[in-house]
Amino acid sequence: MKSALLIDEDRVMRHSLALWLRQAGWAVLEADEGATGLAIALEQKPSLILCDLQAPRYNGFQLCRFLRTKPEKLPGTRIVLTASGGYGVDRETAFQAGADECIVKPILQSDLLRLLRKIPEAPGETQMAARPAAAGGGEEDFPPLPAGAAPEGQAVVRFWGVRGSIATPGESTLRYGGNTSCVEVRADGQLIILDAGTGIRPLGLSLAREFKGVPLSLTLLITHTHWDHIQGFPFFDAAYNPKNRLRIVGYEGAREGLLGALSSQMESPYFPVGWRQLPSYISLQEMKQPRFQIGPIGVQTMYLNHPGICVGYRLQTSAGAIAYLPDNEPFQRYKYHAEPKARSGGTEILEFARRMDQKLVDFIHEAEVLIIDAQYDLTEYQTRVGWGHGCVDDVVALALNANVKRLYLFHHDPAHEDAKIDAMVAWAREFVAALGDKLPVEAAREGAEVTLKASRAGGS
Repeated sequence: MKSALLIDEDRVMRHSLALWLRQAGWAVLEADEGATGLAIALEQKPSLILCDLQAPRYNGFQLCRFLRTKPEKLPGTRIVLTASGGYGVDRETAFQAGADECIVKPILQSDLLRLLRKIPEAPGETQMAARPAAAGGGEEDFPPLPAGAAPEGQAVVRFWGVRGSIATPGESTLRYGGNTSCVEVRADGQLIILDAGTGIRPLGLSLAREFKGVPLSLTLLITHTHWDHIQGFPFFDAAYNPKNRLRIVGYEGAREGLLGALSSQMESPYFPVGWRQLPSYISLQEMKQPRFQIGPIGVQTMYLNHPGICVGYRLQTSAGAIAYLPDNEPFQRYKYHAEPKARSGGTEILEFARRMDQKLVDFIHEAEVLIIDAQYDLTEYQTRVGWGHGCVDDVVALALNANVKRLYLFHHDPAHEDAKIDAMVAWAREFVAALGDKLPVEAAREGAEVTLKASRAGGS
């Protein structure tokens, strides 16, 4: 009997697929995350693997690349990646990673049967050449900041880059700033940097002025490797101080590892200093666990709806939770506009989208600070469906549903001047008031600082 392995944390979707496969005469194996799924695959050698592109602990790209670079492990197994978002780039990179097919969720029974007829009996030549394993490291206990650098019982959030897509310097962006994504968090003796867009350059210069050569231990959390989130790293002053220790954490990208994405932009002829020439001690970790620690700070991750692999972070500090979701397109509005079936009564599609958005609400629930992608207003979004970014109306609704304490609109569109962002903030506040709430809403602004105190942390 042919066997199929389903790797997906969505139990509703997994149950439906298992039922339909058994009705079609398949034996079914199941796993709710990638590491367990890979172990089952290597032991049971199924005929077919259906793996969620965003499976926790070992995502679909990682699993596919591993198996295709070791063809002797499962020589006759077909691999199908399932994508929640349906972005064209996800399908393209799925094939580059070596998948036999890529299908968009939610998967209907007719879709599954058509897929089983379409894919070949055995995979042909793999489309992903073997590459050396990316450098990594285990969990490391980085020492805390020097005394006084992070006030006890407080968490401080500073915005260094708030723009999306591309840096936009100029008179029209002076108030909110033109640098791309970079946020500094100091809490519980730790200094955490969220993303390395062009805003990381002024951050590095500021740290050099503040600490005057004192050795630092820093943690840089990368959400994804699009340029507006990594392009500032070669200009990060702290990476050039041999006394500093820098821990870089992120998820493996769709096409190459985290190390490859960061180091390739520093190759000649793009940059005069190569990755291996950086004098600081750098520990690079490609995460497979959805939870880990940075000193006493607990970190949770969640895949976001954005092309490729992109995650959000939730930092649980002693002064409350800080949620950072810089690139995300809420599922319900996206599916409604992108899927004709959803607009004509496709309840399965809309229910799937609702479940996915609820996961996000649960992830950010009662965060003290929510920093989230609100790149478009509602009118702009109509012509940018599927670009992987949210509109301000949906962001406000998510924040209110999750009972967050403060909302910061982030990832400002490069075409938005200060006056446009002012108007979006005004509308967000009107929307909050119309819904009978008092949620404080601001637009993230370079140089702005937010201080949280432990007395406000409550149960968040």
